[in-house]
Amino acid sequence: MVFETPRGPNARGYLDRKGLIHAHSVYSHDACDDMPVKDGVRDATCFDDFRRGLCQTKHDFVMLTDHAESFRDTEFPEILLYRAERGDQLIERGGSSVASWAACPGQGPVLVMAGMESGVMPVGVERHLLPLEERAYYTQSSSRARALHRQAGAVVLAQHTENWTPEELASEGFDGFEMYNLHANMRGGAGQLVALAVYISDQRPGLPVPDLVVLPLWNEDPIYLQTWGSVLARGVKRVTTMATDCHQNTFRAVLEDGERVDSYRRMMGWLANHLLVRPGPDGRFNDQSLKEALKAGRLYGVLEAAGYAEGFDYYAEGTGGVSEMGGVAPVGARLIVKRPSVKGLDPKKRPPLLTVRLLRAREGGFEEVASSTEGDLRFEASAPGAYRAEVVMVPWHLSEELRDFWPAVYEKKLVWVYSNPIYVE
Repeated sequence: MVFETPRGPNARGYLDRKGLIHAHSVYSHDACDDMPVKDGVRDATCFDDFRRGLCQTKHDFVMLTDHAESFRDTEFPEILLYRAERGDQLIERGGSSVASWAACPGQGPVLVMAGMESGVMPVGVERHLLPLEERAYYTQSSSRARALHRQAGAVVLAQHTENWTPEELASEGFDGFEMYNLHANMRGGAGQLVALAVYISDQRPGLPVPDLVVLPLWNEDPIYLQTWGSVLARGVKRVTTMATDCHQNTFRAVLEDGERVDSYRRMMGWLANHLLVRPGPDGRFNDQSLKEALKAGRLYGVLEAAGYAEGFDYYAEGTGGVSEMGGVAPVGARLIVKRPSVKGLDPKKRPPLLTVRLLRAREGGFEEVASSTEGDLRFEASAPGAYRAEVVMVPWHLSEELRDFWPAVYEKKLVWVYSNPIYVE
């Protein structure tokens, strides 16, 4: 089931807004089955698939990450998927279009922000580099390239964490990197991927309900966890994100709902980044407030294929007041993790088993400092360090829908929610 985020702020005044960070539209050269351009024009069907997917999954925003080869040759506001005839509304500053509200029939719009996956992954780009010669930096990862991206309004992330060392990610010019990437995860889920492919090709009964096909493939990636923990353990503050990395170019096979395995709509519904955003005077948010929240680290990621995590929260209470994810709390502060529930859970189904965990970064990964299978988790942080929360799930409520693949999911459990850390100093 798909739900929109609560319209009002939380108890501390933040809006919880969910969206995609790392998504490829028709303006990436390898999207749309590697054929985003047909007869000299962008594929209108694929363009519509992307737009429709954003609306159907009720995302509040998308930070596009189109490949540099297409990005550098596409001007604003086209690169924002802007279509005036559909009722889209541009956000303009300094006489330029910097973001776009993409209209969704019958519901609120989605905020579209430009970005690219190139040498690095700048998101929330507000303008192209000028003069044109400087666009050569789009394919570079140098400190000069990162600085230019920042000048263009971007938050500078590193994509595919497996390709970077902790030393690189801790260097100047990076705001963050990925805690999880679905494409990279396929390495650990290769066995289940083969099993799914056999079931699909043989039209064998027993496949999971179509939107749950990702769950047998879901695995924590040890390289990501090792790198993430090592960066934080060195005293470096970096935000981390979850990446669907959707292209609609990988699994063309059609499932029982008549939709291909890797449709934009399906993949967009699997993961979400939730940002805690400061609302403006009018109670709304915009591209700037989203980027402020991202840089500050007020983000948690959810495997929403397993359910919408209603009520999750993570914050600290110390002598100086409340600290949010990405913030600093004093030694002795109380770290509080609010246990979420699955929104819209069928009362006739067995509820999932949830374990709330608190982990402290160390060189080479994380160590558990507290956990609870009942109620909220409260922990007094008597030692400095970077502490993150997570919620692990045994999804009993989905056992029937997972069909033949339920044993594989049951055996490994699922990390349902990942938070960004609070830094205890």
